[in-house]
Amino acid sequence: MVSISDRYKPLENLDQWHGRVDSEDNYFAFRWHQCVRPLDLKVDAIGSYNGPLGIAFLGFQSDEGIRRNKGRGGAVNGPASIRHELANLPCYFDSSVTLFDAGDVICEDGNLEESQRQLGLMVERLLTLNLFPILLGGGHEIAYGHYQGLQKFLTSEEARPRIGIFNFDAHFDLRPYSSGGNSGTMFRQIADLSDASGLPFLYYCAGVQRYSNTIELFRTAEALGVKYKLAKDLIQEDHWQLSESIGAFVGQTDHLYVTVCADVFSSAFAPGVSAPQPLGLDPELALKILKRLIRSGKVISFDIAEVSPRFDKDNITASLAKVIIFTVVNTLCQNRNLLLSVD
Repeated sequence: MVSISDRYKPLENLDQWHGRVDSEDNYFAFRWHQCVRPLDLKVDAIGSYNGPLGIAFLGFQSDEGIRRNKGRGGAVNGPASIRHELANLPCYFDSSVTLFDAGDVICEDGNLEESQRQLGLMVERLLTLNLFPILLGGGHEIAYGHYQGLQKFLTSEEARPRIGIFNFDAHFDLRPYSSGGNSGTMFRQIADLSDASGLPFLYYCAGVQRYSNTIELFRTAEALGVKYKLAKDLIQEDHWQLSESIGAFVGQTDHLYVTVCADVFSSAFAPGVSAPQPLGLDPELALKILKRLIRSGKVISFDIAEVSPRFDKDNITASLAKVIIFTVVNTLCQNRNLLLSVD
């Protein structure tokens, strides 16, 4: 068995977190790079976080799922690119909120399954420490490792948790995996894991494109009871229809895991992905839905995947990831009355 230290790499320093300094003592002028703290999950002596809100970033440096899926590689460098963009974000949260960076889980040898397992261990560790995980991809195969950690943690706390997955994605990612998992199989793997564990498979996919999914994938989604919205329907439906659909799904769950594949957006907003979309969601719509989900109080973790600096002109996709994560953090803070007023 490969040890955690072989694949989990805590940050050696905070060099990826640097940016403008407007003030060294006025918190209202602070940026995220002035607040983030390193966190080494290999240290056994770490105690549970007891502040009002602790958020931990964890990268997944992997292109293996994309490679197996015959996609465009480059997302392995996504975590560093996203961190670079996050660094200069302004602090709108109370100074009692703590940001941690727990480093990265890596996949350098092609053994995706072991890297996903290790990622699950790290997610479970973060949740045990009472921290909210925000994972940075890396290919969307991040989802299977992420879910393993969530399920292991929640089933240790509850008899039969109803874990909902809300995925912003142009693809169902429900393909069979007889030859091994990849970046297009994760939710089929999760469905099978849930079934083997006696848990319901609760999956909502928002932003699906017909031209990106076969008829068999739509049939698989129906057979598995997947809820989904085509991208065109998300754009055309009125607010109340959409809110009712999402509300019904959220009502079936005890906890929510939210994941964003950057290829759900039009390539005008997200050119740096493995499978760019000529059509796709406007990020503003996705942000409205994301806020709705977080305000339910059920979201337990979040990730964003498929940010590929190799194809990311002017860091547009990484910058979009920054805005999405900014929204996640601020909405979590708003839920707990930890958001500062600009007045």
